Amino acid sequence: MTSPEEFSRLQSAMNQAVKTHWKAFLFEGILLVVLGIAALVLPPLASLATAIFLGWMFLIGGIGGLIATYWARSTPGFWWSLISAALAVLTGMLLLARPMQAVLTLTIVLGAYFLAEGVATIMYALEHRRELSGRWSWLLVSGLVDIAISFMVITGLPSSADWAIGVLVGINLLFGGATLIGMAMAARNSKT
Repeated sequence: MTSPEEFSRLQSAMNQAVKTHWKAFLFEGILLVVLGIAALVLPPLASLATAIFLGWMFLIGGIGGLIATYWARSTPGFWWSLISAALAVLTGMLLLARPMQAVLTLTIVLGAYFLAEGVATIMYALEHRRELSGRWSWLLVSGLVDIAISFMVITGLPSSADWAIGVLVGINLLFGGATLIGMAMAARNSKT
């Protein structure tokens, strides 16, 4: 467990590191904003790039898993580890072999995720309402927005596959970049 003094020292060191390297954070933030805008302008390309990226991640991770499983072949759970790694390799190969179909499949999964997340958030909001929490209405709105996104994605299939993933990736990159820019500027302007 970290003591308050250790936490304070760690926080001070982090603040100093951000202040020292604020230009790197600013550069990364600008890069992410530019990529986010590009994804929002060309969502089909961003969707395709995301599917290809995931394909490579599964393939490389699966190959790494196969190697590690081979090295540890005498350990318990060898066959389960082998199956898991082989599935990752197969998934990666399928995503890379058929990236457009992968975009459609990922969009369906994304729509289902937003639906489930929306329902869960609404139920969570209702629990907070029973406890007289003041934040339940924000949770309710968030859940309704998730369900609305799910509805737009699922009812728009297959054409929503062209834009859904790309738009969400673009929004994520844009806000992540804006956050880094804000952090860099605050660090640059700080007095300590």
